[in-house]
Order: sequence, then C-alpha cells, then structure tokens
Amino acid sequence: MKQVRLTDAGIRRLKPGAREYTVRDAWMPSLCVRVQSSGTRTFVCLDRQGKRSLGPATLLTVDEARRECLRMQSEDADRKVAAPAFSAFVAETWRAFWSTGCKPSTICRMDKTLNTQLLPSFGNLRMNRITPTHVHRWFDAYSRTSPGAANKALEALSQIFNHAVKLEHIKVNPAKGVKRNPRPKLSRFLSREEIDRLHKALDRHAGGKRGQQADIIRLLLLTGCRKSEIVRLRTREVDAECLRLADSKTGPRTVFLSDAARDIVERRLAAAPGDFLFASPRDPSKPISDSLSLWSAVRRECGIEDVRLHDLRHTYGSQAVMQGVPLPVVARLLGHSRVTMTLRYAHVADKEVEAAAERIGARISELLSCSGSHGHDGQPPCNVRIQYSS
Repeated sequence: MKQVRLTDAGIRRLKPGAREYTVRDAWMPSLCVRVQSSGTRTFVCLDRQGKRSLGPATLLTVDEARRECLRMQSEDADRKVAAPAFSAFVAETWRAFWSTGCKPSTICRMDKTLNTQLLPSFGNLRMNRITPTHVHRWFDAYSRTSPGAANKALEALSQIFNHAVKLEHIKVNPAKGVKRNPRPKLSRFLSREEIDRLHKALDRHAGGKRGQQADIIRLLLLTGCRKSEIVRLRTREVDAECLRLADSKTGPRTVFLSDAARDIVERRLAAAPGDFLFASPRDPSKPISDSLSLWSAVRRECGIEDVRLHDLRHTYGSQAVMQGVPLPVVARLLGHSRVTMTLRYAHVADKEVEAAAERIGARISELLSCSGSHGHDGQPPCNVRIQYSS
C-alpha cells in the first residue's frame, strides 16, 4: 500500500488503474483513499473493525476526513475502556438476548445454573479477566460431584462467552476447548424380572408416607413420561382416557393411559386437594418435590442401583419396540419431536440377548444332531419325516 501525505490537490491527481488501489496518509496512517477503476475516490478509516468508509473525496476535504477518522477512533476507545463484570453482563445483556422465545421451564433451569454455579464462581470477575484456567478449575471441581450437570453448565457458560465475543467485550471464548465429561450411552433398561421386583417394592410403600412417590414412579414406568411431566401434572390436564399436557419438553402433547395407569390417576384425582395431582404435603398449592427420595430406597431393595429414574422411560420405549410397535408410533408415545431420537430405544438388554442366544444355539444344535445321521430303521431320527415329491 502506497503511503504519502494526502492533500486535496494530490487526491485529485490520483489516476484510476485497471484494478482498485489504496493510498495511505503519511500524516495519519489510519486514513486512506481508495481509488476504484471507475475513477471514484473514497476516504476510508482503518481500525480493528476493518475498513470503514468516511465518504467520497469529492464531498470531504482531507482535513475533514482526518477529523472524522479521529472521532470514530475516539468513540471506539471509549466503548472499550473496561469490560463489564460477568454478573452485570449476564443480567443486563445476555439473559434478555438468550431468553427470547424460551419456555418458562427452560429459563427456570438456566437461572438455577446461574445462581448455583456460574455467578458464585465468575460473577465478580470482569469478562476480559476470566481465563481458561479459571474455567478449567471450576469445571473440574464441579465434575467431581455432578459430571452431567457440569457439562450442561459449561455449555451455558460457553454461550455467554460467545455472545461477549460477538459484542467485542472479549477477544476469545475462555471456555472453548474444555473437554466435556464422557456420558454413558442409554443402554440400560429393566428386564421383566426387575420390573416385577420393582412393582412389589412399590406395593410395600404404597400406603405409607411416600405413597405419592410410589405412584409417581409407577406412572413413569407405565406411561414413559418424563419426571417433570408427572410431578407437575395438573388436575385440569387429566382427561377420561389420557393426559393432555399443556407444556412438555417438546410442547403440548397427549399421553394415552393404560388401564393400570388410569387407575392410579383416577385414585389420585379423587384425593387431590388442589391444582396439582401430586401436591406437596406442606403446601397443597404447590407440586410435590421432584427429589423423589423413595427412588433410592426401592433401587436398593430391588438390587437395581445402576438404574436411573429416567431409565424407566427408556424401559417403556424399549418394551414398545420389542413388542413390535413401529418406531413412528413409539416416537409419538414418548413425545419425541423426531423419529431419529427414538432409534436409541430400538435395542434389547444384554440379558435378553444372552437368553435369546442360548435358546437359538440350543435349537440349532438340536437340528444339527438330527441331520447328522439316519436311524437304524432307515428313517431319519427325531421323528422327522421327509416327504419326497413324485
């Protein structure tokens, strides 16, 4: 790029070439004149944002262009004096941007992550002072107790930093490159024997203080619903043959009830003191706590400590597939927005595979032994009769 001290007369003498070219001002290097092949001459200000046009050289003098370029640079410097604190950026900028169009339940989960993890750890730090080391230390500490929740919180933190980069509060995302915790694949569901043990354990708790929890756990298995869909189920969402959920993870949906599920719902509906089918014992105007402490107890009683509560939904989907229900129908039963999400349920448990392999192997072995030789009377053994065509 050619550099000379720009003057009004000198700019008028600049000749257009076959290609566009730029001449830089020696007195103020951030000011340039762009000469296009058509002969048009334009003042340009060079800064960190790139090239910004100031206007045609026929309308501005060199002195006016220098003052305008200096003004723009001064405004940029004022905006970048100090990056906001993490807490201020989240409250004043990011949350309003992110929450647009989000469901109330999604916003509630994000606020919980902010208030319990991100704001206590990063709230007092300025955005440009948060380093990858800060992020790694926080993530490693959180991962030791809750690896799955740590992954979700890290995703939220990265979204915040990406928005800060976009607004030029920081240059790079300090959460970029942090390796997420590996998560086990959804491959665990209950066998027939385990389902039977679970039902017997829930029967033992049905009439006690945690009877509501027993019914919730049983409904999760009988309907394939998500925990929040049953725990926060309102009485007005109960219909004669189904549940008409006003707000699930994928929006409003209908859950059809089997006879066993309908019996539980009707019994609870008759005893419901307020708006929620499963109300809090302390405050009937609120739903029961979603902690469901009974689940830990019945898992120990049944010997299924490795089963998560969400695996009951997995069990429902897998049983449907094993019964020959088409995947699009299973997707509707589970409230999946895409059939591809249902493919992870299209498998059987290891115990079922092992039992099937044993039965098939025994049958093939029997057939092989029958076809190996003929009996002493000239007839095939194992009562097999061969019909010859004439």
